[in-house]
Amino acid sequence: MSYITLNSNKLSHNYNFLNQLFREKNIEWAVVGKLLCGNEKFLQCLLNICDKEICDSRLTNLRHIKKISPTTQTVYIKPPAKRLVKNIVQFADVSFNTEIDTIKALSGEAVRQNKTHKIVIMVEMGELREGIMVKNLSNFYGEVLQLPNIYVVGIGTNLNCLNGILPDEKKLIKLSRFKEIIEEAYNEKIPYISAGSSVTIPLLFQNLVPEEINHFRIGETLFFGTDVYNDSTINGMYQDVFKLTTEIIEIVEKPMIPAGDAGTNLTGETPIHDQNNIGKTSVRAIVDIGILDIDPTQINPINDDIEIIGASSDMMILDLSDNLQNYQVGDTVDFSMNYMAVLRAMNSDYVDKIVDNKLDLKRLKILEDKN
Repeated sequence: MSYITLNSNKLSHNYNFLNQLFREKNIEWAVVGKLLCGNEKFLQCLLNICDKEICDSRLTNLRHIKKISPTTQTVYIKPPAKRLVKNIVQFADVSFNTEIDTIKALSGEAVRQNKTHKIVIMVEMGELREGIMVKNLSNFYGEVLQLPNIYVVGIGTNLNCLNGILPDEKKLIKLSRFKEIIEEAYNEKIPYISAGSSVTIPLLFQNLVPEEINHFRIGETLFFGTDVYNDSTINGMYQDVFKLTTEIIEIVEKPMIPAGDAGTNLTGETPIHDQNNIGKTSVRAIVDIGILDIDPTQINPINDDIEIIGASSDMMILDLSDNLQNYQVGDTVDFSMNYMAVLRAMNSDYVDKIVDNKLDLKRLKILEDKN
């Protein structure tokens, strides 16, 4: 069986890197753990490292977190469906909201459960995903303020996830001003502006984040060491916290060009082949994973001599060229993965999940030197 490995020490290193950065900027932050898809083995690894709040967009995942660590603050980071309010109040200490009717339902449920449910009011800042319009913000807050057992802990915004709109200093200053206006109008204090995500981190390095922005929600950069703003990586962080391992189930020298009339394949495509390869052969390997579990375009063989040819539902074909590594049936082939590749593999019951506690000390020394 193929498996995905989480290196706990590399994850811990990335967590400490970010924790130091945010501490220096006087910013609190939460881990977005939805990538782990509620896998209790991986969640336990994360909770062993992280003593902060955990965000997710799936109630099932928050339920797993509360099962492992009842005292961890859980945050539901999308507007809740009204039919879910009972479980939202039970398993999420905080939720992000944009609809007054839903907040009223949360209030009623919080009263029934004898809890105070905390909310963050999300504001539209150009991304056109969730968020109330700025012109309605003050009245919206005033209406929420009247509801029992509801406490507004912050206002927030989301950027970059749908239309790719990037954060900038101007947008963040505007959001800070909106908070000030509300506080002055209602003589209330709102503790947080949750406006930072992985894509906002590069602005911190440039000192372009106003000091009023005091809460970040971080997922991708923690797990992949990525500079999402510039589509690059951050020096001093690991990019290989996750690794995919597959097993070779067939290895044969075969022609490089298929024979016969071609229709469409499983994904509805008719593959195009380089006609210069007619009559040529190469060593081809089949590994035990397919498009049911992974998108072949989002992974890369760690061995540069290997090329991914394609995949069907449960098998992937590799070109080993002259097989200089002398791979045999039963050998394993490793792949690096991007965010969406990990997310897809984590959702597959056919890919095993393993925690690796080993640390590459040589790599760590290089990272420390870069800092």
